[in-house]
Amino acid sequence: MAIDLGKGGDSQGGTEGRASCAFEALVDSGHLDAHEFAQACSSASLRSASLSSVLAEEYGIAEDALGRCLEAHYGLPFMAYSPAHKLPMPLLANLSKTYLLRHLWLPVGGDKNEAVILMDDPSDSRRVEDIKGVMNARQYQFRVGLPEHIQLYLRGEGAPKQTRGFEDLFGLLAEHERSKPFTKTEVEDEALEISGMILLVNRIISEADRLGASDIHIEPGREGVAGTVRIRVDGQCRQLLEIPAALCEAAIARVKVMSRLNIAERRLPQDGKTKLTLGKRSVEMRVATLPTVQGESVVMRLLTSGTPMSLEALHLSAANLAQILEIAAQPHGLFLVVGPTGSGKTTTLHALLAKLNVPERKIWTVEDPVEITQDGLQQVQVQLKIDFTFAKAMRAFLRADPDIILVGEMRDKETASIGIEASLTGHLVLSTLHTNSAPETLTRLLDLGMDPVHFSDALLGVLAQRLMRTLCERCKEPYTPSAQERRQLLVAYGAEDFQRHGLRDDDWSLHRASGCSECGGTGYKGRMAIHEMLVCGVQQKALIYRRASLDAIRREAGREGMRTMRQDGVVKILAGYSDYAQLIRAVGVATD
Repeated sequence: MAIDLGKGGDSQGGTEGRASCAFEALVDSGHLDAHEFAQACSSASLRSASLSSVLAEEYGIAEDALGRCLEAHYGLPFMAYSPAHKLPMPLLANLSKTYLLRHLWLPVGGDKNEAVILMDDPSDSRRVEDIKGVMNARQYQFRVGLPEHIQLYLRGEGAPKQTRGFEDLFGLLAEHERSKPFTKTEVEDEALEISGMILLVNRIISEADRLGASDIHIEPGREGVAGTVRIRVDGQCRQLLEIPAALCEAAIARVKVMSRLNIAERRLPQDGKTKLTLGKRSVEMRVATLPTVQGESVVMRLLTSGTPMSLEALHLSAANLAQILEIAAQPHGLFLVVGPTGSGKTTTLHALLAKLNVPERKIWTVEDPVEITQDGLQQVQVQLKIDFTFAKAMRAFLRADPDIILVGEMRDKETASIGIEASLTGHLVLSTLHTNSAPETLTRLLDLGMDPVHFSDALLGVLAQRLMRTLCERCKEPYTPSAQERRQLLVAYGAEDFQRHGLRDDDWSLHRASGCSECGGTGYKGRMAIHEMLVCGVQQKALIYRRASLDAIRREAGREGMRTMRQDGVVKILAGYSDYAQLIRAVGVATD
């Protein structure tokens, strides 16, 4: 069909708009709803990707459905990629591959009398005129195709892939590097390089998120040596891939651009945040860069915002859960959740807030950053750049009619003092602290300079926790432990406490790691918390008032029934959740 296309617009911004119009029919046909379509358009813009590739990769829209949309919109035949199709080499003889990749068209048939042209937007009159000027054929037939299919023809690759792999991206960037002397302009050259790097960084983040990573590390190698991308899954680092040395610095620069950091500053550490849409969900990342002797290194922490877990899903023992619920029922006082960074403290506090979050209670939270959101809460984020600190937020909260206040962390004496003051003036205050155990928390706050009288009056309890890797439910194997393994667990728990707490030391059946496709061959999948709960009763308050030693506080907690994290871990091993090796990783070998 020979046609003369005379309408259209510019070849850049207008193209994306027309593409979105072409695929709006997918909403009418029920392939996806209007909100999903808007998200797909946003994702394509953010990733600098074609809308058709986002619809195919992230929403599973079939190529024939995309093709029908294009045919209906442009009134032209749709042409899909076919590796068996032979391109007309005489028509391609004097055309630059880089130029065609940039402008997304190519001759797919015919000759100088009548050339058949495949392009992604046949309504773009400016490009049509350029094509006629370059080809100089007598007549033209036009076909409409997907941008990624045109790229496949030009690169001579095999069948289209749903997801571009890392090797494909490295190949794309290497091809770009080789073609630099033949590019049409420096602007086009830079655009191709940036586009490839965007795809690479987005692919790294997408793969890390798919594998359940909490952190992504991009690390440069020595001069001339490939850089490394490592991810942390279930608390342990594993290598994801190696990045060619020539691309590592550019990948880190791309992350800095996404996070609005100063890309010219490479001598000082920088912190930032960014957000990326992956399919139907949004992933927020906290980004930190550090100068090393090999160059800049970057770490991205994936903050997957979402709804809070239920308190019952945290694997608290029945006794600990009952004590926490009793504390939560108090009208005022201070409750602390303690542990190292990444031990799930925020998850626990938000699970508790979900229990307390009712219309009758006004709840304020100040966090850094806000990771979990809940309807009904008034959540505030610390802004250190403008000196909006935990302490300043809390002082403001006291003038805002609160019932419950959550403080992300008691980092200093001022914040701790205001928290204690708020708990003594009729508010329930929840917060976190970086300490190794529940008893140690009491001595730490006294060492910070807290008034022992006010502190002892305010404190309701302390929950300490760590995260322990759990066995893969699909492949874990039951077995009867050896005498040595039984002794290990008895020593870890304490033989006297084992009997006193009513546990049996006969007929044990433990579980061990095996490995399957579900857990990546590791034998472990996911983590659960192990806890120790110290309730601040009359005797503990007296010890705080007297500034008693850590040993005295720990002994009294044991007499009052506190089960240590190590003991809680042993109980969960006996229940088949994990094994002794993971307990040692979480709490170390007993030294007392």
